[in-house]
Amino acid sequence: MTLAHEAPVTGRIAAAKEIESQHNAEQCGRAARTVADHAADAEDCLFLLEMLGLDAAAGKRD
Repeated sequence: MTLAHEAPVTGRIAAAKEIESQHNAEQCGRAARTVADHAADAEDCLFLLEMLGLDAAAGKRD
């Protein structure tokens, strides 16, 4: 038996989730860069990123 919340995601829903995921990754990257710009030093930056639940690698630009 397959429950409704276990149903595979297809079509427009999958596309919308992918767009949302990309947008979230971009926002996290911007937030991490903003924190790094305002941090006093590397230790402060890591502390703030951890406190905010951000990944330091998210702020790296391609």
